[in-house]
Amino acid sequence: MNEYESKVYDEIEVWRKRLLKPSSMINRLSKKAQNKINSMIPEKAHQVITEGIKNMVKATLVGSNITTRKQQTNKSLFERDELLKEKLSSYRKTATVEGAGTGAGGIFLGLADFPLLLSIKMKFLFDAAAVYGYDTNRYEERLFILHVFQLAFSNEQKRRETFFIIDNWEEQKSKLVDMDWRVFQQEYRDYIDLVKMLQLIPGFGAIVGAYANYNLLDQLGETAMNAYRLRLLKEVPKDY
Repeated sequence: MNEYESKVYDEIEVWRKRLLKPSSMINRLSKKAQNKINSMIPEKAHQVITEGIKNMVKATLVGSNITTRKQQTNKSLFERDELLKEKLSSYRKTATVEGAGTGAGGIFLGLADFPLLLSIKMKFLFDAAAVYGYDTNRYEERLFILHVFQLAFSNEQKRRETFFIIDNWEEQKSKLVDMDWRVFQQEYRDYIDLVKMLQLIPGFGAIVGAYANYNLLDQLGETAMNAYRLRLLKEVPKDY
């Protein structure tokens, strides 16, 4: 392990501890309230929402894979990290402009923000996979991308479960067939519900949308970078 990799390892440990620390009382109460609301939604509605988001995500995965450049090879971990930071900066700007635009439009454009932001996030994750040398044509790599997404936007219990899978990917991937799409969509919706409701307010929504989308991409970027760093450092060096 070289000096930079040793530094990265220390950064991952700090990120791991922060990621897995217990949620605050406010977050726990919020999650409890969201669970109560979800339990009041008819089962048929849950099925429709789950199927809708599943199809939306799968369509985004296909589109993102088609437009993603071939995985990067012959690069050091430092070079990969720097390249991802550049890409994240570009995606943050795109998400910020999109959030401000849809937020300024009130309810109808605000509702359009959900699929637009989802596609930006997924495209970023495909680029992240390519930067770190992984082939997104492979099904297991698309599953890994979905787990990184879930790790970024889940509450405490599911976050711990998802981190365990990512931290032990080589052992866990063979046990995975598909995502639990109901959990996937519910965790994501619960995570962003409040800020997206505020985004529907005309005028105020533009400020909220821009700020929220910037921070959501920032969070996804940190999660993706550390998840792929963690995975790379556990593997035998491939191309560098």
